[in-house]
Amino acid sequence: MKESLRNIVRNRKVIVLVAFIVLSIIFIQPTTGDGVAIRGVTRDSAAAEATPFPITPPDAQGYPRARQIIESINGVPVNSVEEYYDQVRQFGINETFTLTTKKAKTFIPFIKETQTYFITPKPELKITILNETETVYVNETFFDEATNETVTVERPVSRNKTIEEIIGVENIGLVVYDKPKNNIRQGLDLAGGTRVMLEPEEEVSPADLDLILNNIERRLDVFGVSDVTVRTTTDLFGNNFISVEIAGADEQEVQELLAREGKFEAKIGDEVVFRGGDRDILVVHRTADRAGIEPGSCGQVSADEWVCRFRFSITLSREAAERQARITDRLDVVSVGLQQSYLSENLTLHLDDVLVDELRISADLKGRPATEIQITGTGSGNTRQAATNDALASMRELQTLLVTGSLPVALNIVKTDTISPVLGAGFIRNALLAGLVAAITVIIIIGIRYKEWRVSIPMSIAMLSEVTIILGFASFIGWNIDMAAIAAIIITIGSGVDHQILIADETLSKKRKREPLTWAEKLKRAFFIIMAAYFTLVVAMIPLWFAGAGLLKGFALTTIVGLTIGVLITRPAYAAILEILVEKR
Repeated sequence: MKESLRNIVRNRKVIVLVAFIVLSIIFIQPTTGDGVAIRGVTRDSAAAEATPFPITPPDAQGYPRARQIIESINGVPVNSVEEYYDQVRQFGINETFTLTTKKAKTFIPFIKETQTYFITPKPELKITILNETETVYVNETFFDEATNETVTVERPVSRNKTIEEIIGVENIGLVVYDKPKNNIRQGLDLAGGTRVMLEPEEEVSPADLDLILNNIERRLDVFGVSDVTVRTTTDLFGNNFISVEIAGADEQEVQELLAREGKFEAKIGDEVVFRGGDRDILVVHRTADRAGIEPGSCGQVSADEWVCRFRFSITLSREAAERQARITDRLDVVSVGLQQSYLSENLTLHLDDVLVDELRISADLKGRPATEIQITGTGSGNTRQAATNDALASMRELQTLLVTGSLPVALNIVKTDTISPVLGAGFIRNALLAGLVAAITVIIIIGIRYKEWRVSIPMSIAMLSEVTIILGFASFIGWNIDMAAIAAIIITIGSGVDHQILIADETLSKKRKREPLTWAEKLKRAFFIIMAAYFTLVVAMIPLWFAGAGLLKGFALTTIVGLTIGVLITRPAYAAILEILVEKR
């Protein structure tokens, strides 16, 4: 037996298998212990403005174990999400606290860098929870320096967010979750979140498609959404689609924002003064002193309709300001009342060629290149509060579109999938349980069939090795493991068992007949069948790579990778181990 083990350890096919297993474990980086990781950082939040340097959002395509782990707050260790929110809710406005994090620098988990941040909750925002009924409401309290008044706005928030998340995200700006236990990236089926599939209304060039992707990423970044994956995909007919995956939450406002073409134009008559985007608009102000609901603007226009007005300031480029001066210089001055004078034409605001507002131009702006412009708009609802919420939502959307500019074409939402994180965790448990039951069942059946531990134990090792290497490869390339990928792994294991049975039958039958054949000759027929089945399955997977607008790509990729790993690594090693054990029996 010792000689057999020695021969197995020295076999080059077994050495290759062990090397791939070790590399896979390094890539996966399994770990234990509790902790809290940073999933995202809201733009313009207290965390994004932390000193001595801001906290930056993690790379959505990066390795999970490389994300920043919150170690302590004011020296108090943080071991769970609940502990994080318990500490964060204790801090009031302008009460600075220290937050210490660690971040892995390489695949070697022991090399980490430590950072300490000083965070001050935003002075213009205070969140209080009103109730925890079916709809959760929060109070947003702003101090408006322009009027020296405190303005409080009540708004509903998504039930997908816990009370702690509302407090932590809104006041501090950090989106946190349990520390990743490995580098296996979970798809939305398992981690929870929303997938939006978008289709351009007309055919677009590759350059325009790249522009659309960049614009969507900027919109989501400005909107404060983190942990987002945006990619292009095609179907079997060559149609282009854009897949947007948002982890952790159902963001209805974001879904609506994605499909909006977002062409914003400010006109005087038929002439365009400025457009949304970086070229004409340098800054879109979003702080409480320069954006919000106009004091005293909310009013009841009918028995069941209220209207509120929002306002925010923008800073124009010099070119846009001079364009405005040139156009207004040709206009006449019209007096309204005793002390008010305006120009003869108004500034009209158009969003996707639809008039959204019309502003009077003060007479003192005639021929003057003003770089500071105030944008206003309205929101409506059946109550004062509903009108306020609608106005604020419209303001945030318009601010985002002004920052990012317009898309080359309009987009249609063709499919939206939303998975709860709780449901995703249940999927993981069920998949692991089903895999464990299937593996035990296969081992029992193989043991009964061959009545030989020399066959069943190496087969079990080969199955476990195959799964480990597949997960290691997925961790290395950053591929998401979702339910489709899990189904592909199960198929790969099933085909592997089938191939290993062929190898076992050929090896044992040749041994019983005592034919003077070499190892290669004994397994030639078995591997001919294995390779034929391999190429057949790979060819069958290629159409699935493009089917369903790329939603089956994970299934196809995982199946091809799993089969290739089995044919080139695990099954030759299994055959070598079995040959050595049978020869020495």
